[in-house]
Amino acid sequence: MYNSVLLAYDGSEEGRLALREGARLAQITGAEVCLLAVVDLSTGIAMGGTAGPGAAEHQINDYQAVLEAGVTRLTKMGFSPTSRLETGDPAERICAIANQIRADLVVIGHRQQGPVSRWFHNSVAVYVMDHLDCSMLVARMEVSDDMLM
Repeated sequence: MYNSVLLAYDGSEEGRLALREGARLAQITGAEVCLLAVVDLSTGIAMGGTAGPGAAEHQINDYQAVLEAGVTRLTKMGFSPTSRLETGDPAERICAIANQIRADLVVIGHRQQGPVSRWFHNSVAVYVMDHLDCSMLVARMEVSDDMLM
């Protein structure tokens, strides 16, 4: 059913749910796994230039560490995952990488937003859903370690 699964991962609780649930589906179907982390550098711009010198590099380093932790977790589950660290708009990069690797399934987490937050920030999930050429799963299920081995 799935040959290639893209797991969008940012290290958040929602991202960890996506990693675990997506990994379980990949195990069941024997799919290859690509772990993707996207650094949204525009958040520094949104801060009105108050970020100090080297803030972007620091943010990239933080995401690299998150990505490496995710790869370690997937390796312990028996995968030989590929990983990608991208910069830019997360929703756009998720769609672009999904197309590049010819993903059959993209798994993302979802962070609840209030009405004010939703007004100012577009939902990554909604954009991805509207622009993907493959299936998408918004992970919400807690997957235990015994299910992953």
